[in-house]
Amino acid sequence: MMTSDTNEKINAQVIAVFPDKVKIVVEDLEHFKVAEESLKVGSYLKIADNENAVLIAVIENFQISVGEGVQNYIIEAFPLGVLRNGKFERGGDSLAIPPKEVVPATIEDIKKIYEDTVNPVESFTFSHLASNKEVAVPINGNKFFNKHIAIVGSTGSGKSHTLAKIIQKATSEKHEDFHLNNSHVIVFDVHSEYKTAFPNANYIDISNLILPYWMLNSEELEEFFLDTEANDHNQRNIFKESIIFDRKQKFTGDEDDKQKIHLDSPILFDINEVLNFSKFKNTEQIDTGEVYASGDKKGQPKLNQGSLYGKLTNFINRLENKINDKRLDFFLGEKSKNITFEETLQNLLGFTPKKESNITIIDLSGVPFEVLSITVSLISRLIFEYGYIYKKLRCIENPEEKINNDAPILLVYEEAHKYVPNSDLSKYRSSKLSIERIAKEGRKYGVTLLLASQRPSEISETIFAQCNNFIAMRLTNPVDQAYVRKLLPDSLGSLIDKMTSFKQGEALLVGESIILPSIVQIEPCSIAPSSNDIPYWELWKNKWKDIDISKIKTEWHK
Repeated sequence: MMTSDTNEKINAQVIAVFPDKVKIVVEDLEHFKVAEESLKVGSYLKIADNENAVLIAVIENFQISVGEGVQNYIIEAFPLGVLRNGKFERGGDSLAIPPKEVVPATIEDIKKIYEDTVNPVESFTFSHLASNKEVAVPINGNKFFNKHIAIVGSTGSGKSHTLAKIIQKATSEKHEDFHLNNSHVIVFDVHSEYKTAFPNANYIDISNLILPYWMLNSEELEEFFLDTEANDHNQRNIFKESIIFDRKQKFTGDEDDKQKIHLDSPILFDINEVLNFSKFKNTEQIDTGEVYASGDKKGQPKLNQGSLYGKLTNFINRLENKINDKRLDFFLGEKSKNITFEETLQNLLGFTPKKESNITIIDLSGVPFEVLSITVSLISRLIFEYGYIYKKLRCIENPEEKINNDAPILLVYEEAHKYVPNSDLSKYRSSKLSIERIAKEGRKYGVTLLLASQRPSEISETIFAQCNNFIAMRLTNPVDQAYVRKLLPDSLGSLIDKMTSFKQGEALLVGESIILPSIVQIEPCSIAPSSNDIPYWELWKNKWKDIDISKIKTEWHK
């Protein structure tokens, strides 16, 4: 509490209390500055009441009131919570009226709010207060990673650096002195940014990416191989029939299991056999059992065109184009037929023997855009189903097991709006279904999401609404601002309005993992991603550079 000397200097009193605002009048701002930091918008205040409770509020704005030769300062502050018996409680509606005293909060007061509310064992820190770099902002690491996370921000706001910093800190913290901790992070990297930030990561790009097409489920198979817009039942039926037939031909297991094979069974089939079967059906002629009695065909059997004769031409052309497209070798080539189920999961999860890694970076920049969605869909679904089966096995081994997954996984979707957009187009259907399922059920199986996007308004609302922790950086697009505002709590007041003026690396951190919504400055990365802006003006001053167009052509045509 304040001394009598301080009371003589400070003349500040509360003149109005609202559920989301406290109005204070101050005669002399110079005498009101008793804290270590200079008083400004974003500074913290302490407001004491008559019941030994202290309201902590953050200054939203200043006004000047002039009348009869007296100049007063009106401060409007947003109540964050109450310090009672040394503990901080969210919400400011329990303050007894009338409040007694108002003083600026000290650095120690502010530190106490953040540090005392997180168990040191669960504490995870990657930022400090934007208004004071001396105040670190710890969050509850369990509540942060156990709930889905969203990082949003316009280009140049520091979104990629924030994402990299979080993963770097998460994969570096250890209980003891061992090589790898138990973190497992899979990053879908659209723009090839994160290889530099994680030099020891399990790095997968188009040159070594191998995905078995035969592990696609029925919806993914149809989306990838069929013209779904045409809604052609003939091609759908023959496609399904040929796949199941070829799977049964290649299956070497029990006969009863063989009869249970269906379109969703993750069993090898040869896409070339599907093509051959379709060609056969497209040209099939059926012997009627009769012969021609006269003419040039006398004595030859009479043939009728099969029911699918000439009706599969478009489907065959589409299938041939895909099989012959060299860009799709990672999906339809010989390696995708030979890779095993175990090898596929080991590669994706970072469990490749003698090459184990906390982080798997899947560089999607070389994946053709028309198959980007299906690629993300397959990988996401495999990780989800892995988590489901792993939990099932753990519960079989120990029916009393309380932890569903003792090696939990974080899936990071950089530029998430590119493959889970707020769109009903059929080409995004599979990826939306896969990721929406993880958003709704993944936490039960130890699989959580981190969505990063510069266009949050274009992300599937079903997925975005499942996020419990938000890092909202500078957003300049009014549509995106309105969308994020709608998803964040109404109680944030004018904190949301500050998003338009954030500096690079500044963010509004809000969610279950932090004691109160805070404007923070993200700490610099230990190694930055390669997402820096191109220095046009500096480069344009340099000497003319020749470009080898023939090399570009060669790479283009690969």
